[in-house]
Amino acid sequence: MTAISPQRIAQIEARFAELEARMASGTLEGDAFVQASKEYSELEPVAKAAAALRGLRDELAGLEEMLSGDDADLKAMAAEEIDGVCERIEAGEHDLAILLLPRDVADQRSAMLEIRAGTGGDEAALFAGDLYRMYERYAQAQGWKVEPISMSASDVGGFKEIVAAVSGAGVFAKLKFESGVHRVQRVPVTESGGRIHTSAATVAVLPEPTEVDVHIEDRDLKIDVYRASGAGGQHVNTTDSAVRITHAPTGIVVTCQDGRSQHKNKEKAMQVLRARIYEKEREEAQGAEAEARKAMVGSGDRSERIRTYNFPQGRVTDHRINLTLHKLPEILEGAGLAEMVDALIAEDQSARLAGMDAG
Repeated sequence: MTAISPQRIAQIEARFAELEARMASGTLEGDAFVQASKEYSELEPVAKAAAALRGLRDELAGLEEMLSGDDADLKAMAAEEIDGVCERIEAGEHDLAILLLPRDVADQRSAMLEIRAGTGGDEAALFAGDLYRMYERYAQAQGWKVEPISMSASDVGGFKEIVAAVSGAGVFAKLKFESGVHRVQRVPVTESGGRIHTSAATVAVLPEPTEVDVHIEDRDLKIDVYRASGAGGQHVNTTDSAVRITHAPTGIVVTCQDGRSQHKNKEKAMQVLRARIYEKEREEAQGAEAEARKAMVGSGDRSERIRTYNFPQGRVTDHRINLTLHKLPEILEGAGLAEMVDALIAEDQSARLAGMDAG
């Protein structure tokens, strides 16, 4: 890993000191204050890591000076401490390098979570339900809020499709590597012969855009209202509350029929539409980087098989990083998912660091 120069550390600390002085001056107002506050909060952990690394390097220089001196006691003390300081410097270099990696602007955003049952019929729908509950519990542990936007329930339980808004800080950063095909191997409850079946569900995680990110013209929308079908009580079936929105320029179609009112369903459908248009625009903008992204932790392609949940062996394997955890119940309960998510983030960071060194 390329060492971070003293000049770079000095630049970071100088910029942070400048921001601190501006924030304390009381002269910033409105947008200028908001912008400075945002930069301050983003730079603070970087500046702390830079200061810690500078302190360790100063400590190493002092120990090396003691080693070259004539005092035998000081030399012995320096010899004892120098290896530990070198290890801490190496760890500090790594931590600061990760903080300095280019960030995805969407990482701190909330996200739209979409889960669709794939091959496997009823069993796939049950598995889609298991995945949704896993993410719901994981989100709760992170302090995030999960709100279902639309769902198509299966007759046997689970979901043919479910879309939910996951709100909180850093949702997309932690969940973005969940996009792809999740496969389950287990004996279905409907299987009398005890044979193991393989089913699948597709997960898509889309960062939630701001109004500034996506501008939608009313003239580009075709909005249809119709009578909702399925469970939901008599009210669902007696009014034209379901909404289908088609965005003509992209061909994206969104439906929502879960709310009690047409207005609420239109609001939710627009929320999903904005997220899908934003993701499409992001994909197009990142087209040149697509190959580089594939070399990291998967491509984010929804058709890519990313993980297998094997019930007979009690294991979950992520195929992108060849990680197998024999903790299937804990992962599906949500608590164990953190270990998998953290491993994916760490692998992505390592790959990007290696890419920067090679560049």
